[in-house]
Amino acid sequence: MKNKKKLPYQVKRKINGLIFASPFLIGFVAFFLIPIINTFYYSFNQVGVGEQGGMTFTWNGIQNYIDLFKTEVTTTSTTMARLFTEQNRDMLISVPLIVVFSLFMALLANQKFKGRAVVRLIFFLPIILGIEVVTSMLTMTTGTESLDTGSQLVSGSYVTIFLVRILNVPMRVLYPIITYIENIFTLISQAGVQTLVYLTALQSISPSLYEVAKMEGATAYETFWKVTIPSIMHITLFVIVYTIVQLFIESPVAGEVYAFAFRQNKIGISSALSVVYIFNVLIVLGLVMLLLRKVVKKNEK
Repeated sequence: MKNKKKLPYQVKRKINGLIFASPFLIGFVAFFLIPIINTFYYSFNQVGVGEQGGMTFTWNGIQNYIDLFKTEVTTTSTTMARLFTEQNRDMLISVPLIVVFSLFMALLANQKFKGRAVVRLIFFLPIILGIEVVTSMLTMTTGTESLDTGSQLVSGSYVTIFLVRILNVPMRVLYPIITYIENIFTLISQAGVQTLVYLTALQSISPSLYEVAKMEGATAYETFWKVTIPSIMHITLFVIVYTIVQLFIESPVAGEVYAFAFRQNKIGISSALSVVYIFNVLIVLGLVMLLLRKVVKKNEK
């Protein structure tokens, strides 16, 4: 009998990856592909309601896209160009912050010390209960009161009230600090999944690599950059992509799409905004993959 040819290891990995992704691919084709095609079609039409019900379509080419950036504004009276600019700017700032913070927390959670399980529970508690629940608990324990900053109302603790009203500390000095502290809770809630992914990746690194580095006389700093970071670089790419998608899903653009379609009855404009939003996400993800793929391959060699 002739020996059957075994599939190469790389081919097996690709087949396993395809099998793993097959539920998503089936679900995407069955439930998302047709709505996406309809969205593209609606974006080139003026969509209305017929006299006997149903939807009517009047072809108007790219007029919806022109009106979207020339005449339409958001629910907060902001132009679409400014909305996308601010969205991409905030994403550019938030992604590195979330990725670095989640890696830092994973490194701490991966250390061996007494009470590690309790520390992990405390960290992941806001993610399990929801950030609103934890914020309400802090509000009840510290107390809050509204402060008029001149531009908007900021919720501050009694410590902030004391600093402003008793010690006369300028609000322009305290406001950046208050904003940073308030964003910590948001940062923790957004970094939960990424921290778990990093923690799993760190635990999967072979201890023999660290033993060899120790035998070679490498310091902890050198071990981190020469062993830990290269070993989790492919996971870092996944974390960055996941974080970008997460931020885009939570973007205010999604709220504007809903407002145009169901509050202003401008389905064509809403669809055009959705299409622009999709391409914006794809362009950002494409640039990230293009820039980081070479780095990942370099560290895998």
